[in-house]
Amino acid sequence: MRPLDGITVVEFSRVLAGPFATQILADLGADVIKIERPGGGDESRSFEPRLPGGESAYFFAFNRGKRSVTLNLRTTRGQEIARGLAAGADVLVENFMPGTMDKYGLGYEALATLNPGLVYISSTGFGQSGPYADRKGYDTVFQALSGIMSLTGHPDTPPAKVGIPVSDMTSGLWIVISALTGLLERKNSGRGGHVDLAMMDVQASLLALAAARIFALDEDPGRTGTAHLGRVPSSAFECADGGWLHISASDQHWKPLCEVLGLGELAADPALDANEGRIAQRERVTAALAAAVARRPRDELAVALRAVDVPAGEVKTAREALADPHTIARGMVGHFDHPTEGRFSALRTPLRLDETEYPEPGVPPLLGADTEEVLAERLGLDHDELARLREEGTI
Repeated sequence: MRPLDGITVVEFSRVLAGPFATQILADLGADVIKIERPGGGDESRSFEPRLPGGESAYFFAFNRGKRSVTLNLRTTRGQEIARGLAAGADVLVENFMPGTMDKYGLGYEALATLNPGLVYISSTGFGQSGPYADRKGYDTVFQALSGIMSLTGHPDTPPAKVGIPVSDMTSGLWIVISALTGLLERKNSGRGGHVDLAMMDVQASLLALAAARIFALDEDPGRTGTAHLGRVPSSAFECADGGWLHISASDQHWKPLCEVLGLGELAADPALDANEGRIAQRERVTAALAAAVARRPRDELAVALRAVDVPAGEVKTAREALADPHTIARGMVGHFDHPTEGRFSALRTPLRLDETEYPEPGVPPLLGADTEEVLAERLGLDHDELARLREEGTI
């Protein structure tokens, strides 16, 4: 048994945030029915990188373990079928522009009448209200507008985006939180509800530490590279072999760090014993550390620091991180067997519950592969009706 066995999720979302969220729900046991446009489906099916059989590795990354149903929501019959699926669902996730689902007769008020227990999550760029509600946006647009881009990079370089689609992925996590919270509330009250989740709101919530400096010091933080405004040392340093090592030390780590690096003068200076003093002398401390680290090979120094409990992490590439012995031992990389692309690697959902052995990652569905099965199972449509729906372009 998995935690969400017996829960049905109907997904009207595409590309990243919504699909990422529903994939997590599928990994936890939910039956996720992904509604896609006939002919093209989720547009991420065409995104790079493409695999030899034509499928998209981008789509694979966020749509495992779901069932794909093609449905033309612009038709009256398609809307009726969608309502029928929602009537039997526990959670609905949609990321259309505000008002679109209402236009199709699939808004919360209409569906709550059919299914009062439905947890309905609208994940949009800017929410259902506010001056920007009708704006469209992408991950990098939210990084720019939220201040995240202005905080990313080095002081002497232009703003930079985060190396992963952080706005999409953190929003996806909040969709999951919303779904689980809604299901718990339904257990208590017997009713579902409508969650208005704005990606821009999620990004604003990530500014907690930057906001703390604004609220406390009236200071608008800027780019610091790998350094930490509130801790010294906490930076990545280049080593003798060209590798980089990130060192992040609190007060209890300071003297052991100095000992390993041969910085007796700094260790003997009482003004540097506390973080506050090291922040006041940031340039002196950082320069001394950089010079000492530059004389040592990365891996040897990392081992020496960890031996005295100084937190240190080698700056690795994504390939190196996935091949790391700890990543492998934790089973974070799994596999699935796809009907056209064969065996393919996939990252597991990281949640572990009481040592539960979760199965291998689910298989991403071919476009519309489950349409007839789902509509027959959920709505009782027979072969002749399904044939008519396909002929008229509804499915």
